[in-house]
Amino acid sequence: MSVTLTPSGPELRLLVSLAAWTWQGSGPDGRETHILITHTTALTDGSTAVTVEDRTRRLSACLGGLTGAREVIPDLKPCLQLVGDHVLLHIPGASRRLRLPTRRPWTELATRTGEAILLLGLDPLPQSAGAVCLDAYLDAALATDRLLFGRVQLPPPAPRADVCSTCGGSGTDPISGRACPDCSLHCRLEP
Repeated sequence: MSVTLTPSGPELRLLVSLAAWTWQGSGPDGRETHILITHTTALTDGSTAVTVEDRTRRLSACLGGLTGAREVIPDLKPCLQLVGDHVLLHIPGASRRLRLPTRRPWTELATRTGEAILLLGLDPLPQSAGAVCLDAYLDAALATDRLLFGRVQLPPPAPRADVCSTCGGSGTDPISGRACPDCSLHCRLEP
């Protein structure tokens, strides 16, 4: 008897064939951060459009199932990770994380909101595409329903063991404005 092992997550070849862009944009609730991921045209290995689309849809399934533009945008599992100044996208089942091209204002806004809108493009786009080409791609893909959408989350920040959970280390009770009664000595001693 022979057993064929099939990896449940995306293959490494898929991850290295991806291109990513990030930008800030207006949303219904103020400001939103956006991530677009597509296949690069250079690294599709002569794949057909159907193969590229299938790979992208498998990627969507790994992330929890993104939807079309006319559907409710689903909340996906926390899969964004901040490591220093770098933002990484964790794809469940993948051995590596995808580093996103970000700038400080994007990272700060994503940290404040705790989320970003993820768009998966079903058609290839070269990583070298500039703003004009990117806008044209987004317009065409949106008009032909070739984008999948999801809301990716940053994991909540872990509470620090060395900081009081009531005052956050300020030494002041946030409700009464008085000295925090639950504070440990270190909170009162820090400036």
